Amino acid sequence: MIFQKGELFCGPGGLSLGASIPQIYDKNGELFSVQHKWANDIDGDTCSTFRHNLCPDNPDSVIEGNVRELDLESLGSIDAFAFGFPCNDFSIVGETKGMRGEYGPLYSYGVRVLNSHNPKWFMAENVGGLESANEGEAFLKILTDLESAGEYGYTLTPHLYKFQEYGVPQARHRIIIVGIRNDLDVNFKIPKPTHKAPHTFKTTKEAIENPPILEDTFNHEFTRHQKKVVEMLSYIKPGDNAWSEDIPEHLRLNVKGARMSNIYKRLHPDLPAYTVTGSGGGGTHMYHYKYDRALTNRERARLQTFPDDFEFIGKKESVRKQIGMAVPPEAAKVIVEAILKSFAKIPYEYVEPKWKGVIKEVLEENIKKRKEKAEGKQLTFDKQLEGLTSK
Repeated sequence: MIFQKGELFCGPGGLSLGASIPQIYDKNGELFSVQHKWANDIDGDTCSTFRHNLCPDNPDSVIEGNVRELDLESLGSIDAFAFGFPCNDFSIVGETKGMRGEYGPLYSYGVRVLNSHNPKWFMAENVGGLESANEGEAFLKILTDLESAGEYGYTLTPHLYKFQEYGVPQARHRIIIVGIRNDLDVNFKIPKPTHKAPHTFKTTKEAIENPPILEDTFNHEFTRHQKKVVEMLSYIKPGDNAWSEDIPEHLRLNVKGARMSNIYKRLHPDLPAYTVTGSGGGGTHMYHYKYDRALTNRERARLQTFPDDFEFIGKKESVRKQIGMAVPPEAAKVIVEAILKSFAKIPYEYVEPKWKGVIKEVLEENIKKRKEKAEGKQLTFDKQLEGLTSK
């Protein structure tokens, strides 16, 4: 069976690229694979990148525009659906507004697609901070809505995937929710990690240097740094950052308050990279373990497992954003391959999901514990305040 896939918040196409790779045959020789049908993103450069690499012969299948203004019900029929709904309000880097933010409720447009198109399966992706947003109530609300979506409802298998355990040279942790339509006799399991032990992780050096990146490779432009930045970087050891005691006093950053650990942080050649991001200014661009400079976009793309012939369209900062926001193709490939094997009834090694048993009950218990803990802290604070004011 060829699953025709629709996608919202598609980004430059990391998930779609990964989903297009597995070709699974059942015992009768039937092919199970995924084919792009339509996709949407609000960013123009992102849509151009998707079209250029994934559907150059069908550019109209990528719809540029605000999801709030799309006629979702009129989009073509699909068998599979994917959406990496915006994580801005769920990320621990930021205000974590959750459902109270501008982006938090955007998951509901994915629910609308499920309601109107009833695909056989779906994948939803977000940051690990989703679990704790709004004291856990956001995650519970999202799961509840996804579970009851469509004509038949869906059996959900949410899990926190640590992508370095699946061969991605990056410590990128993401919650992936796989939903299988309830009327189908299909049982999805979490694919077993292929690189569980730390000594088996793919390293930054292996990703960037094997094979070497050719000078004329697309998106391989170097950043021009100020002389002071280059000099400061020369004192920072691999794995260390701008707060290193090795940096001379006159080169140190004059920063008061919180100090983010990824500021001018150099990668360690023998470890997976820290998380590639698409936001932030100077000092957050990821820095080479050997050379006194930021990574090029092509080097960042390699950490995200994009092949060198995948060309990102747009100016340098736009490309940086696209790469950082993408789903690593290799990670998507592993999960989609497991979905296809589940439909083809082909056994594969698996592990238990992070959230076992009745998901709602587990999350409701977690929410209850968090509230009790918060109430306990407030009570302690009130007593301390009362003691101070009574003196």
